[in-house]
Amino acid sequence: MLKVSIVVPVYNAGPYIDRCSPSLLNQSLGRDAYEILYVDDGSTDDTPGRLDALAARHPHVRVIHQENSGWPGKPRNVGVRAARGEYVQFVDQDDELTPEALERLHRLAARNGSDIVLGKVTGTMQGPSVLFRRTVERCTAADTPLFESLTPHKMFRRRFLLDHGIEFPEGRVRLEDQLFMARAYVRAKTVSILGDYPCYVWNRREEGGNTSASATTPEIYYGHLRAVVDAIKEGTEPGPYQDQLLRRSYRVELLRPVSEPRVLQRTGKALDRYYTLVRDMALECFPPGVRDGLPAISRLRGTLLEDGNLDSLVELARRVRHIKARTTIDAMRWHDGRLHVTTTTTMLRPGGKPLTLHELDGRLLLDPDLLDGIKGAQYWEVPDPLNLARGELLVHDTARNQWWFPDTDLTPRTRSLGNSRHQVVVSGTTVIDPLTLAGGRPMPPGTHQIFAYTQLLGVGRRTRLTRPTPHPQLPPVTVGTPARLVIPTWTVREAQFRLAVGPAGNTALPHRIILRTTTFPEVRRTARTLIGRLPPSLRTQARSLARRADPWKGRP
Repeated sequence: MLKVSIVVPVYNAGPYIDRCSPSLLNQSLGRDAYEILYVDDGSTDDTPGRLDALAARHPHVRVIHQENSGWPGKPRNVGVRAARGEYVQFVDQDDELTPEALERLHRLAARNGSDIVLGKVTGTMQGPSVLFRRTVERCTAADTPLFESLTPHKMFRRRFLLDHGIEFPEGRVRLEDQLFMARAYVRAKTVSILGDYPCYVWNRREEGGNTSASATTPEIYYGHLRAVVDAIKEGTEPGPYQDQLLRRSYRVELLRPVSEPRVLQRTGKALDRYYTLVRDMALECFPPGVRDGLPAISRLRGTLLEDGNLDSLVELARRVRHIKARTTIDAMRWHDGRLHVTTTTTMLRPGGKPLTLHELDGRLLLDPDLLDGIKGAQYWEVPDPLNLARGELLVHDTARNQWWFPDTDLTPRTRSLGNSRHQVVVSGTTVIDPLTLAGGRPMPPGTHQIFAYTQLLGVGRRTRLTRPTPHPQLPPVTVGTPARLVIPTWTVREAQFRLAVGPAGNTALPHRIILRTTTFPEVRRTARTLIGRLPPSLRTQARSLARRADPWKGRP
């Protein structure tokens, strides 16, 4: 038996086949260990010929042609039934796999007997996901927020899918991926997550024509969301676990039309249409425990929705839209070649004042200034101000569009502001290790920007980590063998913190990056000082590179 079958549903892919196929043809797993199964869903362009030509040139490629079904569901189901691999990896015609994806995913699956393996996703349609913070050998939907990843671009044990009758709905069904994943997650006994190696490159097509991307009506969309909710209920018993799994659909799909920005973009009948649909669904499909388990502002939205206060939802959205996160850098230092960054993040309501909690008769109430005049929102109690609160720093490898999560001890807590007022903050120290950050490997050469993400009281914000006043004076360091030069600096326009990393064994080249991209005097002086300390042969090369890169044409 083959180890893996890649199943690719195809319809009028044309030249996108040529972008996708090279990444599939030469996987490190070895051509004798896997197959690529294209299922052509009645394409009307030159796609069938392109696929047949691929199969003629490569023995591990097979093609199935079928009449058009109108959607990816049936081609995927046909592919699973025809697959000869122990595991099935779904790939869309627009996307790519990284070179070692199958090998690493299958190794993790075989080690744990996994039913599902999630591989780290990158690309133009994927931002950072906390699910891929670290590799997880074994987990389930009960102990890990797997429902935060509902696309099917994963590896599945084929027998698991067949034994449980887990299939994609066929025909033009919205949220077909969510329905499939809901059925799979609630039945999977072992799920693994590969977080230390980007596996799947999820691409946005230039003309916006990704598979399944087309307009639909809200009635159709929310009708299919009901099917997702039903699938979760069918696979679980009523109670806290079921509420936990349903919470994502409530928070993301159901509250989206009555939250900013959408509730502020629609008016009149268009707004009433969405509001009526989601309110009916909230009342009919979701037990009270789903809403009650949300953090303060999300729970308030749900209550206003279910109580029928549309005007209040609109006004709440206007105010929450202007809530901002403020992250301050309390300390920065190098220690043993690792950068320690201590930060504190708070939320500011419109006007720049702290978003607070007020203590009244032993209860904590959400900021009265934020809620003033909003019908149904006054005296909104916050029994657990730390519910789902979290914070972290993120490192963005801009050249490769990859996100990494450094080790951190950022912890949410409340602090007193006096006069019975309190504030929720996230504070602690994050350690960025240039030699291990990229999934246990060194940070690759290039520019790496640092962001802060914070979730407090139901408001999530990702912001740039910006320069404080006064700002820390951080020298460059060399790490590893062969040595890599790592230079901390700040962008000119946004004053965002970043690390410039040079190639292994060449400590001159990073100066070119810094001198080209900053006019910050002390960073430029540091770069010149380091160049002066280099051996004569490298010093000449570095000066030459710096002069060509220096926007001021200065001489280091």
